[in-house]
Amino acid sequence: MTLSVFIDGGHGTTGLEIRDRLAERPEIAVIALDDDRRKDVDARLNALNEADIAILCLPDDAARDAVAMVGDSNIKIIDASTAHRTEPGWTYGFPEWETGQRDAIANSNRVGNPGCYAQTFIALAHPLILAGLLPADTRVSVNATSGYSGGGRAMIEEFESGAAATAFRNYALPMQHKHLPEMQQHSGLDRQPLFSPSVANLYRGMLVEIPLYLSQMRPGATAEDIHSALEDHYADSRLITVLNDADAAALDIVAIERCAETDRMDIMVFANSETGQVRLCAVLDNLGKGAAGAAVQNLNLMGGFDEYSGLRF
Repeated sequence: MTLSVFIDGGHGTTGLEIRDRLAERPEIAVIALDDDRRKDVDARLNALNEADIAILCLPDDAARDAVAMVGDSNIKIIDASTAHRTEPGWTYGFPEWETGQRDAIANSNRVGNPGCYAQTFIALAHPLILAGLLPADTRVSVNATSGYSGGGRAMIEEFESGAAATAFRNYALPMQHKHLPEMQQHSGLDRQPLFSPSVANLYRGMLVEIPLYLSQMRPGATAEDIHSALEDHYADSRLITVLNDADAAALDIVAIERCAETDRMDIMVFANSETGQVRLCAVLDNLGKGAAGAAVQNLNLMGGFDEYSGLRF
């Protein structure tokens, strides 16, 4: 059986990455619109209604409009925008999030693809909250750096033209960011984390870190407990790897490009027993597991394929 897929917004960065992952899969037929019809409402509506699964790679408002266009249709939708990640009635598209999430995605017609920053933060924090190691009312800070491809076409052009004024920049300085509601809701925290995002002068890659004191954790909790909770949570994932203590200790640095060009996520726990300090780190490709790879993983589940088909390791 051939599954038909329409990528609405397929000429953007994420859409092109998804298309590349589907190109060598004969079981999937990608519905394509000519350049002069890509923004034609009737052409898009016809393509949406012809598809078994539609992937929306659109700005938030345009994604909402696309969902409204199909109404109560049984077409399955994966929305890669921020619009529906915390929306009631939509399934959160992070298969490794909790037990049973793969089945929930497979049986859903509406899936919100996770945000790159948010998914990486949630991957570190949520298992610790589930395990009772990190109290939900903890005040958590998170430092994160992304490649500039995460900023869309304007930022890509700025950096690649040489017009960017700096090689590294912090942003969201008023401490408002579109990923924050998702980060709070799907991590299980009672309040939003203090989020410090930044952009580096490289095309792809992402490094996210949560610094903690063991005193913020459950009384008596150790770094070994943290590592075990993360390792147990991702034991059945081929994409998310928790480095063992020896491999983490052997690292002199954690490179933001560590998982570039893949759909993997690597997690590391660093600890100092004398100070009681812990650094939780996760690395992924913001265009891979952080966007297109996540969408294809969800597509595989929704379409009844092997979860990892077409993904990059």
